[in-house]
Amino acid sequence: MRRLVNKILPKSLRSTAVTIPVIRLHGAIMSGASPLRQNLSLATTAGLIEKAFAVQDAPAVAISINSPGGSPVQSRLIYKRIRDLAVEKNKTVLIFVEDVAASGGYMIACAGDEIFADPSSIVGSIGVVSASFGFQDQIKKIGVERRVHTAGQNKSVLDPFKPERPEDIEKLKALQLEVHETFIDLVRERRGAKLADHPDLFTGLFWTGRKGMELGLVDHLGDMRQVLKDRYGDKTRMQLITMPRGLFGRKLGIGGLSQEIAHSAAQGIADTASERALWSRYGL
Repeated sequence: MRRLVNKILPKSLRSTAVTIPVIRLHGAIMSGASPLRQNLSLATTAGLIEKAFAVQDAPAVAISINSPGGSPVQSRLIYKRIRDLAVEKNKTVLIFVEDVAASGGYMIACAGDEIFADPSSIVGSIGVVSASFGFQDQIKKIGVERRVHTAGQNKSVLDPFKPERPEDIEKLKALQLEVHETFIDLVRERRGAKLADHPDLFTGLFWTGRKGMELGLVDHLGDMRQVLKDRYGDKTRMQLITMPRGLFGRKLGIGGLSQEIAHSAAQGIADTASERALWSRYGL
């Protein structure tokens, strides 16, 4: 309505305020989501991203990121969707890091034409990690016999109820190195000559926003409101983009809702532990 009224008015009376769509990408990056827990994935963010880039007359899209990372595949898919739309719609992407943009969170941040952070933000962690537990001794103590039958000699690789085999670890490390190289290539492509020649840049270490700026991981220190007003004028309007949601994000009957809640509660225990581990890695 505001845009329509502005077109009807004479030029002398038209508003000169710029509207910048803003989206928030906050949370761990995981392929699954539930009505009680919303993680970042292409499925949960695509509509939001499309809606932000569809705002007409907006010269840029501002994205607030607060993520400790997670799935490298989902991270890259979100990154690619942002970049594809930025090129298609010819819009600048401004990324604003809040507490953390680490690992997959930093991969998404690389979709920005410029990255802004708070001096105390955590950025980086350009690496790949896999973590699990070994229960092979525990099941013996409680008198449980585990029976696993496979077709294919490698189908039970890294089974947590069996001792680790050197050849399995070697396979996992080779896979991690491939994923790590993809991550490094993406960062080099996006950050280019801005990156400092630092030996620990791609080792998985992470830094504050201030140090990240010295290393070329971040372009500037600043907060969204001030940066946008400095760049586009004091009358700049920030339009927070959200997706319409019903209770728990979808319409369900009473029985269906109860089942969803029960399923989500059970699944959420494992997801919460995983997510908590991601955040705690950065002292958060």
